[in-house]
Formats: sequence, C-alpha cells, structure tokens
Amino acid sequence: MRLFLSIVLCIFTCSVSLAQTYTLNHYLELAKSNSPLLKDLNNQIASNQIDSMRIKAGYKPQVNLNSSGLYAPVLNGYGYSEAITNEHTLAGLVGVNQAIVSKGNVNAQVEAIMLQSRSLSNSAKISEQDLKKAVTAQYITAYGDQQQYSFNKDVVDLLTKEEEVLKKLTRANVYRQSDYLTFLVTLKQQQLQLSVARSQYKNDYATLNYLAGIADTTTNELTEPDIQKMSMPEANSSIYFQQYKLDSLKIINSKRLVDYAYKPKANVFADGGYNSDFMGQAYKNIGFSAGFSFVLPIYDGGQRKMQHRKLSLEEETRENYKAFFDVQYRQQIAQLNQQILENERLIAQINDQTKYTESLINVDTELLQTGDLKIADLIIAVNNYLSIKNLRAQTVISRLQLINQLNYWNK
Repeated sequence: MRLFLSIVLCIFTCSVSLAQTYTLNHYLELAKSNSPLLKDLNNQIASNQIDSMRIKAGYKPQVNLNSSGLYAPVLNGYGYSEAITNEHTLAGLVGVNQAIVSKGNVNAQVEAIMLQSRSLSNSAKISEQDLKKAVTAQYITAYGDQQQYSFNKDVVDLLTKEEEVLKKLTRANVYRQSDYLTFLVTLKQQQLQLSVARSQYKNDYATLNYLAGIADTTTNELTEPDIQKMSMPEANSSIYFQQYKLDSLKIINSKRLVDYAYKPKANVFADGGYNSDFMGQAYKNIGFSAGFSFVLPIYDGGQRKMQHRKLSLEEETRENYKAFFDVQYRQQIAQLNQQILENERLIAQINDQTKYTESLINVDTELLQTGDLKIADLIIAVNNYLSIKNLRAQTVISRLQLINQLNYWNK
C-alpha cells in the first residue's frame, strides 16, 4: 500500500512540475494574442476594406428625399417682398444624382486604399517580428539566468559536501583551522552568489511576463529554447523590402490620381415631386426636372506639373533609402553569421577546457578525503571551474541571442 501511495504521489508531483514548465512558443503565442498593436493594425485593415466599399458606393446613383416649406405673411402691407418669398411655398421632391466618372478613376481611388491596407499588413508582419524578437531575447536571458542559478546551486551543494568532509578532517587535525575557515569563506561567497542568481532570474522572468502581457508574479521553470538558424529569403521577397515596393506603387498611383483630377467631370441629376408657391392652381404643381453639369479644367497655374515633380522627389528619396537599407541588410546578416561561427568555435574550445577542470575537481575531491590536498589548490580549482562554466553559459546564451537576431530577418 505504501509503495502504491508513493507511486501516485510521484506521478502527481511530476504532473504538477510539468504543468509549471513553459516553452518559448507558449510566451510567443501569448504575446501575439495580447498585443494591442497587432489588434489595432488588423482593425485598420478591416476599416480600409469598408472605405474601399464606400468609395464604390459613392459613385452609384444617390437618391434623396428633400422637403421644405415657407410661410412669410404680409400684414397691412408690412412683410417680406412677395416677389422674393412668394409668401408661402411647399416642396417635396425625390432627387437622383449620378456622377459620371471613368472606371479607371474609381479603380485608382480603390487601389490607393488597397495599397494602404497592404502597407498595414506588412507593418503588422514587421511588428510581429519585432515582438517575437523581443520576447525571444528576454526568454533566452531568463533561461540563461535559470541555468546560472542551477549551476550555482550544484556548486554550492558540492562545496557543502566538501565542507562536511573538511570539518571532520580539521577536527582530526589533518587540516588546520585556518584552512577550514578559508574554505568556509569560499562556500559563503558561493551561497551569496546563489542568492544573487536567484534574484536575477526572478526579475528577468517577471520582465518576460511583462513583455508577453501576462499578469503573474510566480516563477516557473523554462525549457531550453529550440532556436535554430533559419534560411534567409531573397531580399526582394523580404517583408523589410516590401514596404519600399509598396511606397513605389503608392507614388505611381498618386500620379494617376493627379492626372484624373484634371480630366473632365460630368454629373447628371433629376428630381420629381411637388413644388408650389400656392399663387395659382396649386394642385397642378406636380412635376419633375432634369439637368447636367460639366467641368473641364483648362489652367491652374501649373499645379499639375508641381504635384508630379513633388511625387518624383518622393520616389528619389525612396530609392535612396532603399539602396542604403540594402547595404545595411546584407552587412547585418554577414556580421551575425560571422559572430555565430566564432561563438561556435569558442564553445568547442570551452568544452575541451571544461573536461580538464572537471577532472581536476574530481581528483582534488579524492585527495581531500585522504588529506593530501592543499585547500588553496582546491579553491583555485573551484574558481577555475566556476570561471569556465560561467564563460560557457555566457557564450551559449550569446550564441542563442545572435541566432535570434539573425532569424529576425528571415521573413
């Protein structure tokens, strides 16, 4: 029965432990779903779709019901002139108005909205990449703190065991009291370092929750981030270059809209209903009317050429920014790849050095049991072990951060 209860308790403990272990994807999904910026951009895209439909609807026949009435009495010869007011009038008309616009003009206006939506969509993708990069960087930092805390804890546990052995050997006069106190100072320093590492992990973990929009002050275990180098797309298909393409299309479309603004404009209208001044046979004042308007721009002081020149300057500015960004883009990727390669080489060297330091610790531990080890040598070996392990942890975290920066450009 005791064995059964122990197994159940073990399974329950493991389940709870697993439930409190979070992955990088967990935080990325929460950050994405909680981001007000991404929601705002998506709403703007939806709003632009409505604006596009409104433009098309605005060029359909517009039907309005218009009604008006007026009574201006003349008393004893005093009052408004009847020739102006007709004394009393009543109108109830249904009017229809239709603007005559070319299909190309309407399409150009709709395209302007569509290009704006595509620009917002591209901005949303870049914002998502920015968010992913920030959350991943903080996750790596917090995970590095967690690894540092775990490593420091292992060292403290090791030194605590050694302290018990050394205490017994000191009482047996194998080691001097000063040797024991020197070792004890080292142990206390590592215990202090362990507390600092734990506090740092809590702070960076809280920052991770903050970036992901999570209201939680508890600290859970983080799994090792599975971050691999991703292949870089061609520059022309990258979302970071897509905005320059969209800006070029916007300038071209703006030139078309300028040209359409100088095309002839026509409008036809008609109305029908009742419109009377009650001066004659009012019951016969039912009728209709129709008309048209036509505008042909002839001269505006050369504003059309000015607008085209202004748009040409915008295109020149766009080309300059694109060319400069292209150089930065390629230089950034090349530099990150080079740094990652150097880190990987350094990690390989550190791994070799770690084997020697671990072997030395094992030998010193055996010598300590027999009293054949100088405490100063043990402390030096421990410090070397700490240094090489810290260097490895920092290099591994640095490599992950560099890969995260590189993967930022993979869309």
